[in-house]
Amino acid sequence: MNPSPTERTFRLRENYPVLFLAAALFVVHLLCNGHYGFHRDELQVLDDARHLAWGYVAYPPLTAFLGRIELLLFGTSLTGFRIFSALAQCIAVVLVGLIAGELGGNSRARFVAALATACMPFTLLAGSEFMYVSFDFLWWVLLVWLLLRLINTGNPRWWLAIGAAIGLGMLTRYTIGFCVAGLVAGVLATRMRAQLRSPWLWAGVALSLLLFLPNFLWQVQHDFVYLDFVRHIHERDIRWGRTSGYFPDQLYGNASLFTLPLWVAGLWFVTMGRDGARYRIVAFLYLVPLALFALARGRGYYMAPAYPMLLAAGAVAWERWIEQLKPFAATGLRVAGGLLLVLAAVSSAMVALPIAPVNSRGWTISRRAHDDFAEQIGWQELAQRVAEIYRSLPEAERAHTAILANNYGEAGAIDLYGPALGLPPAISRTNSYWYRGYGDPPPLTVIELGNTAEGEKGSVAKCTPYGRFRNSEGVDNEESASGYEIFVCRDIPPKWKEIWGAKPRFG
Repeated sequence: MNPSPTERTFRLRENYPVLFLAAALFVVHLLCNGHYGFHRDELQVLDDARHLAWGYVAYPPLTAFLGRIELLLFGTSLTGFRIFSALAQCIAVVLVGLIAGELGGNSRARFVAALATACMPFTLLAGSEFMYVSFDFLWWVLLVWLLLRLINTGNPRWWLAIGAAIGLGMLTRYTIGFCVAGLVAGVLATRMRAQLRSPWLWAGVALSLLLFLPNFLWQVQHDFVYLDFVRHIHERDIRWGRTSGYFPDQLYGNASLFTLPLWVAGLWFVTMGRDGARYRIVAFLYLVPLALFALARGRGYYMAPAYPMLLAAGAVAWERWIEQLKPFAATGLRVAGGLLLVLAAVSSAMVALPIAPVNSRGWTISRRAHDDFAEQIGWQELAQRVAEIYRSLPEAERAHTAILANNYGEAGAIDLYGPALGLPPAISRTNSYWYRGYGDPPPLTVIELGNTAEGEKGSVAKCTPYGRFRNSEGVDNEESASGYEIFVCRDIPPKWKEIWGAKPRFG
């Protein structure tokens, strides 16, 4: 017999399988995450972690703050820098098991829900790289679990924890606002309306705003630069066709195609199932963001954090259905379900774990799905090539030479690998690097990265090309397949303020 909602408390022994699964997932990440190299986005976060602030052009501050902690604990170890991302996914897996328990699932349903979440391509990829999406995923899942605790216990004090989760989410990635929109719609449209009379709900709202306040003030002080950034990036994504696969991504890009029956069953469970009236707010947390992201022409993976709760609900619905069948049929369906989960695990691992040798068949399969691993190749070699050019300059000239990076990957690579090669810090007009300026006094010579011969024609300086950069692995990524050359620029007019511009370039 399933326990009543108020009795659904955490019992360690009943959740051992889920905890072991999360621990195994963490070990997998420890073994795999040292492969390849830093992703260009990680290089940006790594640099921002050295310049802590209450905000950055491309994202809120929490990810960089966590990166600073990892720098203190693990230095620039690739595996160490990704530990918090891996932990975030493992904690999310445990929370999904707890969500299934809150929805009335037994130990088998909790394990299936956790395993299906661990098999999500997004989960595996988010645990393999240190990016804000890794922690944004965790806050969405945590919010759902806290909301279900509120529903099942009837204790309005859970609104404080919900407010804290939302506040941390806003300090991580602003898209959690779409989840909050679903929460608001769900409260207004369901029996949760009664909560509007609770002072604890409004205390939770106040707490979330208080946590977000420092970042909001930073945005005010910087003319809400994130709005300019996201407008530029969104227009680029539409222009490049990155938003065209939004709905297909919901079928296979976020949760595995092999778990599609599970989360569809979960959506049915929270809308029309026998407990639908009690937990219908969960449907709003999925359907409202789904519609809003579609209207905003967002990218498909923006919805990834919404699938764990559906997988949990689907596991409960699936288990209840099987329990009503005769033993032979029930066993057959469990075997079929197990095979689907195995297929989900294998296919997702091939695509989303950094395990295949570069340019192998497995690498090619993964590359067809995404370019994250390709963007981890060649950064140290780029820094070494820049160091060769820098050392070829006369010693007197080197003292007044800067390295100008036209994208944050280049800047992050120079700042990570450059000190050991005797290079000065990079300067860049991209994102938050722009605020750090070009130095005082300004450089007289610049080694410029990330520009093309065509783009250099408009330069105000006299620039000499030093050839295109190609990584030794022959991997085509943004840095090696965009026609970028390295230039040494001299005779720079004394008008650096105009060269630098009035606001950052976005990338």
